[in-house]
Amino acid sequence: MDQQPKSGKHQQPKSGENQQPGDMRRLVWFSEVQWDFLSTRKQRLLARFPEHWTILFIEPFALGRRNHWLPVRRGRVWVVSVPFLKRVPFQIGRLLDVPAIRMLAGLPGLLLMHFWISVLGFGGRQRIIGLSNLYSAGPASRLQCSLRFYDANDDHLAFPGTPSWLSPELKRWLGCSQLVFSVSRTMTKRLQLPSEMRVVELGNGVEFSHFAAIRALVPGLPAGAGGPVLGYAGAMDWLDIALLVRTAAAWPDCRIVLVGPAYERGWWERQDKLRALGNVTYAGLVGYAELPGWVQHFDLALLPLERSPLKRASNPNKLYEYAAAGVPVLAINYCDAVDDARGVVMVAETEDEFVSMVPQALGDNRRELRQEFARRHSWDALAAAMVNELERTSGEGRL
Repeated sequence: MDQQPKSGKHQQPKSGENQQPGDMRRLVWFSEVQWDFLSTRKQRLLARFPEHWTILFIEPFALGRRNHWLPVRRGRVWVVSVPFLKRVPFQIGRLLDVPAIRMLAGLPGLLLMHFWISVLGFGGRQRIIGLSNLYSAGPASRLQCSLRFYDANDDHLAFPGTPSWLSPELKRWLGCSQLVFSVSRTMTKRLQLPSEMRVVELGNGVEFSHFAAIRALVPGLPAGAGGPVLGYAGAMDWLDIALLVRTAAAWPDCRIVLVGPAYERGWWERQDKLRALGNVTYAGLVGYAELPGWVQHFDLALLPLERSPLKRASNPNKLYEYAAAGVPVLAINYCDAVDDARGVVMVAETEDEFVSMVPQALGDNRRELRQEFARRHSWDALAAAMVNELERTSGEGRL
């Protein structure tokens, strides 16, 4: 059940074991998610890196959101937006299938990347380059460094609308990398890595005390009469809407509360079936500081996610956040992490089973077991494991 970091080749050293006095580490991370938009694995891990690490977080630009065209500090992390290529909808996106057009369109991002790397002091051969944004794999692969690694936190080729030219970019990056952090067993198998590649299975986690500390009822959360609150906290785009509609319709005395952002604009306005049900509320994005207050007041936390190839390879940090809050959890079996958590959460194999298990899941009193499960998946432990692996592997590269 416990998803501790795994590596088939080496034992984990103690933190700082190979560190020399004054041995500063520089990391440039190319992210597919903006730092301030959504609290994800990357922010939680990088915020816990030791003092002798300095980090540049290169995030993608996004229309309609706040972009950091001038660098900002987030703790010891520099954050800057760079307009690398990304998925472009409509017919115009097909133009990027032409290599020459793709090269010209990517030139502004390439120049801006080099400018900020130089100005902020992240140049040179001794830096480490990490990547979770395949759209920046080309420019990142041409940077000199002591170590390249891939953070396989999702099956990035399985996202809807992924262009055909992105698969070669993944091959390019893996071909010049020495290390992969894989979020799940399924993800590791899909990558089809060479036998000599070092792979560390590093799942997602939780800030345990943040979600376990008792919070007051938050404004906006339905309270009082109206039946139990069945809540979901996370991105809306991967919800199994049909399953959620069935659940809300089957249990009209329960209140369904959805908390989190939608990447697609106008998502809620298009959910006619959900909106037609009188017991479904969409609260939208809430601040990370407020999120535990919402989750703790769910009578039952839901994981009704799509059982798609994309989600099968995922590892939901919301599972650990729910568990840290101590609330009962009902999940459809859509990924390895959920399947491994059967000892502390209710897991349904089919949609019919999910709907029928609501009363049983509401009475699940394994609170202490859930919270102990969450403690074993703390971001502190996961960040320490990542740092240890990076320091050892980059140190070997200098021998």
